[in-house]
Parts: sequence; structure tokens; C-alpha cells
Amino acid sequence: MKELLRKIPSIHEIQQGEDFAKMIKERNISVEQGTDLIKEAVATLRKKILDATWDGPVPGSADLNNHLIEQAHQAAKHKFSYTLSKVINASGTILHTNLGRARLSQTAAQHVLEIAENYNNLEYDIENGTRGSRHKHAEILLREVTGSEAAMVVNNNAAAVFLILSALGKEKEVIVSRGELVEIGGSFRVSSIMEESGAVLVEVGTTNKTRISDYADNLNENTSMLMKVHRSNFVIKGFTEEATTDELVNLASTQEHVIYYEDLGSGMLYDLKKHGIGSEPLVKEVITKGADIVSFSGDKLLGGPQAGIIAGKKDIIDALKKHQLARVLRVDKMTLAALEGTLLDYLRGNVNNIPAYRSLLMKTDELKKIADDMAHVLNEKTNNFHAEVKPDKSQVGGGTMPEVELDTFVLSLKHSQLEAAQLERMLRKADTPIIARIYRDELLLDFRTVDPEEIPVISETLISQD
Repeated sequence: MKELLRKIPSIHEIQQGEDFAKMIKERNISVEQGTDLIKEAVATLRKKILDATWDGPVPGSADLNNHLIEQAHQAAKHKFSYTLSKVINASGTILHTNLGRARLSQTAAQHVLEIAENYNNLEYDIENGTRGSRHKHAEILLREVTGSEAAMVVNNNAAAVFLILSALGKEKEVIVSRGELVEIGGSFRVSSIMEESGAVLVEVGTTNKTRISDYADNLNENTSMLMKVHRSNFVIKGFTEEATTDELVNLASTQEHVIYYEDLGSGMLYDLKKHGIGSEPLVKEVITKGADIVSFSGDKLLGGPQAGIIAGKKDIIDALKKHQLARVLRVDKMTLAALEGTLLDYLRGNVNNIPAYRSLLMKTDELKKIADDMAHVLNEKTNNFHAEVKPDKSQVGGGTMPEVELDTFVLSLKHSQLEAAQLERMLRKADTPIIARIYRDELLLDFRTVDPEEIPVISETLISQD
């Protein structure tokens, strides 16, 4: 054992080798950082020798030096790499919550880069040369696309709900249907948010049936708000009834001190119903019907960054902007830039620039051609893969349109030596991770959620692993 320990090369000796210099250059780290990594590798080696668990190259050999450099190399890769990285989404779920939900359009991404790289007028009034407000950014565009009098942005829709209830319903009653007390993900429930806000929850109706009379019967002098929560992440079918937006707007208007607030969740600005996709209400329609205030997400059907958007009557929005929580929940310059870029795509009529809508509106014949081409390449150029094209269904995802399934064609892969789970792991651990799904021991790739420039990456990754 002592003999083995004596043969371990010194740190200085390893530093003099070409491989050490190569590692420093490849990992773009300092000599000091590289030296620390070598020390860690040597310390690990010493411990394993002392514990009699070492079964690698013999100390004193060139192979051992190479091993120590490789260990340092891998440690550097782990230590000096981003944890947030690009993946290719071949799952067919468009707004995949675990994969970052909506991708930004080029318009939005370019605006983010420009604002991030430069000083900007986040809180500066260029015209008057005075302090400005970050609330003005995106507000003009939001008013245009929603038809509202005013708007503001916070960091997500849960924050929007919390701010609205805290500012407008604290220690007052807010009437909500029992069938709309939803859990929005991650164990966050509307009822819990209401409790934290200080609003007094008044549940009316039943899980499957709530009539306008249920709201009317519970109105009193301490009622501040009628609230409707859109059930965007589940569906109730069968013996059901719910009060409509029109009915709730009319009831709220009969009470001077009661406002009507609709939490729209997904925030659809472009009408997908005309393409036969879902039944999600348009934000503009709800505001036109007379809702005093609405809130919705930025990274779902809007197709932009994570944000909570509040739109509605000017006096209400002004009160929200002045509330102390508005500063706590405010967004940064890059979120505002991404939102502005996304909204400009809507205003210019360039909805196909928005990746979420490109995926939603892709034709099945286009998807089939992509899958057919990939199958042809793999069956021609590999020995172990068997690729077949099959009809399947894509999902919208992100807690949005749970009842909607989009027709698609998937590439079904089998390998002569690997199980589907091994194939899935192989793709997931590629240099650019590829996220696929397994069904009945077949690996399925759905190109609805894959960008054209990503297709060669998938092909090359599979061929290299044949």
C-alpha cells in the first residue's frame, strides 16, 4: 500500500504535462482552478488505495496520469457548466411545464438580448428626463391586444391572484364557486392563496353545479368581489352547470361596492376555436363582456415569458400599482422585454412567429413527412434501429386545454440490443438532451415540438449511438 502511495505522481508533475494545459484551455479555467481539481482527484485516489478499493490503473503508469486528468476534466465539466441548459422537446407536449413551457419568438428573444446587453429606460422617462415607471412598459401593447383600459405585469399568475385579492378583498368576502377552487400545480390552491391574502372565502354551489342565484343569495355589505376561476387544467363533464361571465358581470353591476374578477389562467389572445382547437375563452371577449379585471399567465397560451398579467378598469389597475405588494411581485427588464416582443408579434398579425402557435397549428401531413424522412434515414444508415411512423396524439400541456388532443404522427423506435428505457436514457443524456416518451416498450418521437434545425441533431445523435 505504501509503495502504491509513493508512486502517485506529484501535483507539479501532472501540471507539467500537455494534457493538463489542454484541460485548462478546453474548460476555460485558470491554472489555480485546474490545480485544485487535480488535488481533488489525487485525494480521491489516495483514499481508495487506503481503503483497498482502488481497482484502476497502477500508480506510476502513464495510464494513471491520464486517469487523474480525466477525473479532473469531468469534475471541471460538472463544476463549471450551466445547470440550466437547452433540451430538445420531442415529447409532443407543447407547453411542457418541466421543459420551460412556452419558447420565445425570435422577436421576443432579440428584444431581450438588446435590453440585457445595454442600459435602458426601465424606470426613466426619456421625453421629460425624469424618473419613470416600469409599469408603463408592455401596458400600451397589453391594452391594444386585450381591449382593456389599463394593465400591469407581475411575476406569475399566482402572484397576480394574490395581489388582486390582497389589495381588493382583504378582510372582505370573495364569492367563488366550489367547482372552481382549483389546484394550479405544485400543491398551490386558489383557496390557500385566498387565505394568505386575507380575503374571506365564500364558497357557493356544488362541485358540479353553481347557478347565478347561488352568488346572488350570498351577497351582503361585506362582499367585495365575485370571482370566477377558469378550470384550465381539468374538465367537469356530465350533469353540470355554471354561471356565465355575462350573468356574473350583470350581478356585480347591481352592487356599487362589488367588482367582478375573472382569473383566466391560460390567457388566450389568438382564437384557436376557429381552428377547432379547444374552447378556451379569449381575453378580449371577457373584457368586452364587462369584467372589471382579469388575470392570466404569460407563458401558456400567450406564448411568452413567465409573467402574471392583470388587465381591466383603469381605477382598479391604478390601485394595484400603488399597493406595496406591487414592488414585491414586480418583474425585471428581461421579462418586460420578452413580453413586449411577444405582444408585438400579435399586433403585427405574426402569430406564426410564436413557437407555441407554430406547434399548435402544424398540419398532420407536415408532421408525417418529417417522421417519414427520419425513419428512412435511420433504416438506411443504421443496423440496430428499426424506425416506423405511427399516428398518435400530441398534448397542449402546461395545465391548459386538458380535453384537447392534437392529431400527429410519431417516429416509433426499437433497437435490437437496447430496451426502450435504455434508449430514452441514452437520448436524455446526449450532449444536447433529447426528451422523448415511452409507450408499450417503444420510444416515441413527436416532431410537433421539435424545431427544424433540431431535426439533424436528433438524426446524428441516433446514428452515432447505433
